[in-house]
Amino acid sequence: MPHKVTIFSLKLHDFRNYASIALGLDGRHVVLTGANGAGKTNLMEAVSFLTPGRGLRRAAYADVAREGAPGGFSVFAAIDGMQGEVEIGTGTEAGEEGQSRRLRLNGTAARSVDELLEHLRVVWLTPSMDGLFTGASSDRRRFLDRLVLSLDPDHGRRAADFDKAMRGRNRLLSEPRPDARWLDALELQMAEIGVAMALARRELVGLLAGIVEAARDEGPFPSAAMALSGFLDDELDRPAYEIEEVYAAMLRDGRFRDAAAGRTLDGPHRVDLMIRHREKDMDAARCSTGEQKALLVGMVLAHAGLVAGMTGHAPILLLDEISAHLDEGRRAALFDRVDALGGQAFMTGTDRAMFEALGDRARFLTVANGAIAG
Repeated sequence: MPHKVTIFSLKLHDFRNYASIALGLDGRHVVLTGANGAGKTNLMEAVSFLTPGRGLRRAAYADVAREGAPGGFSVFAAIDGMQGEVEIGTGTEAGEEGQSRRLRLNGTAARSVDELLEHLRVVWLTPSMDGLFTGASSDRRRFLDRLVLSLDPDHGRRAADFDKAMRGRNRLLSEPRPDARWLDALELQMAEIGVAMALARRELVGLLAGIVEAARDEGPFPSAAMALSGFLDDELDRPAYEIEEVYAAMLRDGRFRDAAAGRTLDGPHRVDLMIRHREKDMDAARCSTGEQKALLVGMVLAHAGLVAGMTGHAPILLLDEISAHLDEGRRAALFDRVDALGGQAFMTGTDRAMFEALGDRARFLTVANGAIAG
């Protein structure tokens, strides 16, 4: 069994509709129930800020601070993490709307929020992801990159560096006489980083496919067949330096076309994650709403299992409104799978009865008007 990463204490200050709360936990799963708008998802969002990025809503930090609050927001957690017990404090201060949030570990300022990945990994499933299969390819890329980041902490920095280099290239191409030597340098940088991104994504999809295949007979969730499309699809079996040369040549040869388009048309930023319902041999986009939800649940659980297996530490799971579109049998199977992962999960719903199958494996809390009881 992987080590169980556990949140034992959670404190919020001026976070969304919470002025100030302190929540002590006992290591069990946490079920948050209450009316819509009570603040259940807000608390889940606070937990999602224990990982790099802008949380499960991808919100601007200025929008996270409680309306009318004089300063920013703060999230504090005491956890038994991947390197033992640690106290994590993160948030913003007044006037920091355009800046990155701050992070303190055991009271000491951290160099970067990426240091959070040394202590825990957080995986989530939210209602906004229900349109993953039918939405824009950018949504699937973002989903894919979040999965990669849980296993490869450097992936986020690579993506940021690639975007910076690509923006520089696009600016140069918009000039009447761009400096060819500077374009060469930027394109070589894009080739090196872009190929690393592509190979990391490909490795993740391959590993995840293996986990999905192994779990095909373990429950009622359909299995997803996954593939990447849109960037060097026939080249990625070659050595990395050869792939970089191919991509650099593509960029060089496409300068006039990209200048006319006003953007770079080839690269890892154009990749799509293609997903099929394996048992039905059907594109996920054509499946029913219930089938899509079950496919997504299966993928997220498989990824959580992959993280646990590769790191030796079970991730924190955030499952927002997880009971929607799942019948009683699938709910019970879901809870068993979540429990078998060996980690701590936070789940939300409006009806406590939907979680009865968890029994005493979970602590049940009621959320109402920015307050928590139970």
